[in-house]
Amino acid sequence: MSADISAEKTTTVTGNPLPVINKKETPVWLVAFTILLPTAFAMLATSATNVAIPYIAGFFGSTVDEANWVITTYMIANAILIPLTGWLENYMGRVLFLKVFISIFTIGSLVCAMAQSLNMLVLGRLIQGIGGGPMMPISQAILIASFPYNKRGQAMALFGLAVMVFSILGPTFGGFIVDNSAWQWIYLVNIPIGIFSVVFVHCNIAELKDRKKPSKVDYVGFCALVLWLLSMQIVLDKGQQYNWFDCTWVCWLAGISLFSFIFFIVWELEYKAPIVNLRVFKDKNFFIGTILGSSVNMIIYVTIVLLPSFLQSLMGYNAVLAGMSLAPRVFSCVIMLLLIGPMVEYFDNRILIASGFFFLGLSTILYTNLNLSISFDYVVIPNILMGIGVILVFIPVSGLVLGTLPKSELSNGAGLHSLCKCVMTAFVVSMSSTLVARLSQVHQTYLVRNLSNFNLIFQQKLHALSGHFVYLSGNLASHKAGGLLYKQLLAQSKLMAYFDVFALFALIAFILIPFGFLLKVPERNK
Repeated sequence: MSADISAEKTTTVTGNPLPVINKKETPVWLVAFTILLPTAFAMLATSATNVAIPYIAGFFGSTVDEANWVITTYMIANAILIPLTGWLENYMGRVLFLKVFISIFTIGSLVCAMAQSLNMLVLGRLIQGIGGGPMMPISQAILIASFPYNKRGQAMALFGLAVMVFSILGPTFGGFIVDNSAWQWIYLVNIPIGIFSVVFVHCNIAELKDRKKPSKVDYVGFCALVLWLLSMQIVLDKGQQYNWFDCTWVCWLAGISLFSFIFFIVWELEYKAPIVNLRVFKDKNFFIGTILGSSVNMIIYVTIVLLPSFLQSLMGYNAVLAGMSLAPRVFSCVIMLLLIGPMVEYFDNRILIASGFFFLGLSTILYTNLNLSISFDYVVIPNILMGIGVILVFIPVSGLVLGTLPKSELSNGAGLHSLCKCVMTAFVVSMSSTLVARLSQVHQTYLVRNLSNFNLIFQQKLHALSGHFVYLSGNLASHKAGGLLYKQLLAQSKLMAYFDVFALFALIAFILIPFGFLLKVPERNK
């Protein structure tokens, strides 16, 4: 089956005719490769940067909090551009749109690689975020439109390979780079990929047929969107550092974000030519599918953030080993991607989604069995189950969420769907870090009661440890032993906090099991 990309005439943005273009029909696999290549490496660079932050901070002589702006800036630019995908595609045309934004991402990668200061690196990440933001929704929309209905399972499997597998592979890739070479290579590898991608887009992607170029620019809606996402992302990233609403400027930014969000929704619903068409949420599949897709992202990224953090902070793993802890998830994702295409075609997609949430809940609850004496092999089984659950949910939801929208709304719907996932991911990742910090204090409050002179077990441990410091006087040996026991208490408190957060998201996964059956599956796909 091939996608018809032939075109008799195209026009520039200004309306001037271009020379007649005659292209042969391009196989759908080549269309998929062309659009997914830059998308995959955008996902890889994004997640690989997270593990490189301590190295970047050391390279520029800055604090980790200052270096975190490298992530924050990218996410802000990314989130702002994602919902504009449909509008920009209609305004610029699909081919020009792809060429421009792939080029912007490539230029941003070059700026990052050549950065001589942290500010220059932040600027490069801003440029990267502008270029990389629309890549995920536009690739999903093109695949949905290019593949025949009975092959959409294969299309979404390819989409999952680019988005999910490369995102999960990012920490492993980034850890290997920073431990064996310079962090700049995280960005350098994107430059040749970007150049090749622009050439492939020119040769293989068809212009959008019957596009309706917007006659007006919704400046008010755009400003409200920018203000909402900018203030929200700063609050989420810096809230924990400044103790959330105990800080005045955090309260102000939170209020501005909430007001801008409400104003943006009202304006876009009432304005005749909105920059984002929010009315697609009237579609039942799109609404429920967006909730399920956002929930999957929440669970995935909470484990991607917390598991390496647990291994590095409590187990003493380096960046490579922490990144490799997620490698089993990649293998199970790849295997499932080979199987999910036929499964989507022959099985009720709602059963697959319910099964996927069961595996997600099971894998996340297994993380609560971790302890400070586990071997590296102990994290393999939960990660394998996580990879299975991710694909069982992600692929059917990705196909059904846009499956009932008209083709003219595919890019807009994909952009909104990706925005919701992005916002929920940012919110949950921030909240999970806060929960670990706050719950650690709660558990510490309860556990410290055991460090009492009236606790015989504590006294026995204290005397046993004191005996190891025979070269010190009695009081110094006792203080040294007490310090070691208190250090163990802090580690145990943090460990229990991780357990609580994992258990919470496992509960969310189990609760969502029946929600997949609310989706409407076309008769020929049941």
